[in-house]
Amino acid sequence: MPSKNPGPFIADLFDPEPEQWGLRGDPYLWREMKTLFSGVPLPQTAAEFRAAILNAFKDLVGVRIEDGMTGCFVERYAKGGMSSGTVSVKFWSNEALSILGLRYANAQVRER
Repeated sequence: MPSKNPGPFIADLFDPEPEQWGLRGDPYLWREMKTLFSGVPLPQTAAEFRAAILNAFKDLVGVRIEDGMTGCFVERYAKGGMSSGTVSVKFWSNEALSILGLRYANAQVRER
């Protein structure tokens, strides 16, 4: 007997990628978060989901989105070129959290 699919995972919300990024490190962070959340079920509440994303950001980048920085350099995202490796904290605060939050809300509606 096949096992029941546990439902959508947080990683599912990272597809598709945004069409525009803040800085050149953002797509690398987006993809790293997608990998981090692979197999992690969606939390029950939007607050838990947001906390998971904020905590992952802090763990992966080393700063908190809430600290209000503009950008942050992350060595492992540096692939050459100007601004390479720089993550736009502003993009994550203003755009990425909104995109992911909307996708979370849509996934919750589909699950009901």
